[in-house]
Amino acid sequence: MNTLASILPREMTELHARPLFIFDLQVQPASMIGNTPDGDRRVGIILGGRFEGERLRGKLHSGGSDWQSLRTDGTMALDVRTVMETDDGHLIGMTYRGMRHGPPAVMERIARGEVMSASEYYLRIAPLFETSSDKYGWLNRLIGIGIGHRLPSGPIYQVFEIL
Repeated sequence: MNTLASILPREMTELHARPLFIFDLQVQPASMIGNTPDGDRRVGIILGGRFEGERLRGKLHSGGSDWQSLRTDGTMALDVRTVMETDDGHLIGMTYRGMRHGPPAVMERIARGEVMSASEYYLRIAPLFETSSDKYGWLNRLIGIGIGHRLPSGPIYQVFEIL
């Protein structure tokens, strides 16, 4: 009897990625909605940001939002929507879900605005893109994965295109 792994084509046994861009977000202090059925909910309004990569660069518009829910296991679930504008004037919608977790002492220090080493906690996102631009339409057809770091002004991420 064949195992599932034995019938996989070789090209399905490794994950390949390439850098897409780095971006940061400036987020205003969160509005604390409180303990809801989905967890301890807070929402931060995005004030702006920027992104830089080999194939695109530009700014993030203000007005997006960073919906966070602190789960009972201590994980911060993220749900973010924002608009990117390339240096050459094209608009791209970016949404992502993600999570941040780590030892309670580290998470408490981050919540107080302290900068911790990114190696001390887990912050990952899975962005998707939407644009009507012909030039950047390739973004509509890719999956991204981002590795993040929380700074006092907001997060910074390295986003990779999964090939």
